[in-house]
Amino acid sequence: MSLIALPLVILWPAAILLALLDGRRRGPGMLAVAALAASFAALAVLLANVVADGPQDLVAGGWAADVGIRLRVDALGGVFAVVSCGVLLAALLQAVITGVQARVTPALTLFMALGLTGLFLTGDIFSFYVFFELSMISAYALTSARGGGRHVSAAFIFAVVNLVGSFLFLIAVGALYRATGTLEMQAVAERAAPIDPTTAIVIAITFFVAFGIKLGLFPFHFWLPSVYLAVPPHVAAMFAGALANIGAYGLLRFGAAILPSELALSAGALIAIGTVSIAYGALQAIARRDTREVLAYSSIGHAGYVLVAIGLGGPVGLAAAVIFSIANALNKTLLFLASELRGRLTATAFLVGALSVAGVPPTAGFFGKAALFEAGIDAGSIAAVVLLFVGGALSFVYLFQIYQHDRWRPRAEREREMPRGHASRGQRSVALTVAAVVLVLGLWPEPLLAIGEHAAGELLAGGAAR
Repeated sequence: MSLIALPLVILWPAAILLALLDGRRRGPGMLAVAALAASFAALAVLLANVVADGPQDLVAGGWAADVGIRLRVDALGGVFAVVSCGVLLAALLQAVITGVQARVTPALTLFMALGLTGLFLTGDIFSFYVFFELSMISAYALTSARGGGRHVSAAFIFAVVNLVGSFLFLIAVGALYRATGTLEMQAVAERAAPIDPTTAIVIAITFFVAFGIKLGLFPFHFWLPSVYLAVPPHVAAMFAGALANIGAYGLLRFGAAILPSELALSAGALIAIGTVSIAYGALQAIARRDTREVLAYSSIGHAGYVLVAIGLGGPVGLAAAVIFSIANALNKTLLFLASELRGRLTATAFLVGALSVAGVPPTAGFFGKAALFEAGIDAGSIAAVVLLFVGGALSFVYLFQIYQHDRWRPRAEREREMPRGHASRGQRSVALTVAAVVLVLGLWPEPLLAIGEHAAGELLAGGAAR
């Protein structure tokens, strides 16, 4: 069996099996954790092979690449798959240790992992759409799994948003197929150059709006805070640390690799939207005192950094987008997993995540912000450099505020009471492990920087081949 297909082969039967079992029991929960761990290990080995030997391809059934289902893994897809699977593994493990409250949670987590892994590894746009929908449907089901008015209301908003985004995405896919006669990504990139510029720009805008609506990018963010507040912390960690990666990946893949000319034309708009997103998310976060609400608005702002990096473009800008996306996924996962745990160790873990978001060394977030600064300097954009300084300062302010309110102030003076339940050693261990990864990448950033540069080089090579 090809190593490319192994993660999908592990996740698919495990997800179906767990759908028949009661996920609230420890056995099925640990089975789901084991399946995710095996998939994560396979993806890590696959990424190492890609870095050493270059992109790898597999076409199911021996069909031609533009006929059969094609899997293709390069550095960009490989690293996003590894990070997303790792985030889901950490979040599910903490949920199982805490005690799963909905029987479908382990199965839905595996289905989400299957969807994310598939879309990051596919070389076909229609398959991307199918895996995309599997991920979003799983997220919708996780939102409503616990029942209750608040959860049902958030799930309903999520469902409506998902349908609108799906409709627009299908329109863009259909227009792209009509213009190029194929949905195989490499072939589309090669055939996209002769497309009428107006048609190509409309297709690119439709893709962007579809991604923006589905993933809560500004100005399509209206549904995101209510969903993040309605779900448990481990589910919010899945959404912010894994599901949100689709936005950055989609813009990089469909923009830099498939429609690079249209991306270059829209650079100014992306930078403008990213700037407004950073300011809006930070100001809204400063005005909030609930930890998860602050983190929800923070996610909106940090999506803006990725847009600015992609808008700046070039090898430095694209590498910065990849590096920042990886660091941000780890940061948000850590903060959500530690947000409702008490004790000195978990407070320290939360502090590590907060410092990383603010870009303070020695954390992974420092190198994410440093890569963005380098992109701004490389592009000769003083405004972008100033924006990053201001955004980093605002991030420090709102994270210090919630740390002070939740960890320092006497209980009677807190605007939001911390949960009274005593966190188990296992729950703390998960949060501390993620914090350790953030610190290790801050102390030894070479792998993070190398994979960002490698992914950017492959994207630019694909765009140049067009």
